[in-house]
Amino acid sequence: MTKITELSQLDLNATYSYADYLTWQLEETVELIRGKIMAMSPAPNLKHQRISRNMLLSIGNYFKHKSCQVFVAPFDVKLYNSKKSKLADQDVYSVVQPDLCVICDEDKLTEQGCNGAPDWIIEVLSPGNSKKDMRLKYDLYQENGVTEYWLVYPYEQAVYQFVLDRDSEKYQLFAMHAGDDIATPSLFPELQIDLAEVFAE
Repeated sequence: MTKITELSQLDLNATYSYADYLTWQLEETVELIRGKIMAMSPAPNLKHQRISRNMLLSIGNYFKHKSCQVFVAPFDVKLYNSKKSKLADQDVYSVVQPDLCVICDEDKLTEQGCNGAPDWIIEVLSPGNSKKDMRLKYDLYQENGVTEYWLVYPYEQAVYQFVLDRDSEKYQLFAMHAGDDIATPSLFPELQIDLAEVFAE
């Protein structure tokens, strides 16, 4: 079997599984969305990194002595329809690396990452990945049962907070926050995130 070390060795129109993904030894970071390779943006810029770090500090302190855990990219999250039981690697066609994710079910954690939907995902948008995160990942997270999804817009200093409605199985826009608001996840109402600190330069 040919060792895959460069993205150019792969057919971007082909469909791949998580089992394929595990064999690649790429320098580039990629995600799989419904079996299709999605090359991630180059290394996040300073603003993106600061926001991710500040968000992690707020969230990490809250979960310090709790059962839920927060993880940061790079961290593989295998996604499949939430109505199905755990699937073998060759039957999983979506693996993403959210900027931050919170997982409360320890049974989902493996040596490779998370097997199934996290409870809460936060994506900090970069200029190159806005369309992917807004459309493809929104749909993917919704259908795979991610309960809460936050989209963070660095340059607008805004956060869009989506919560999954269990009856319709669709996201509802729960809140929109501006740069100096206190944002609170619906899943963890005691956690208050000061966005002035998150967006601070």
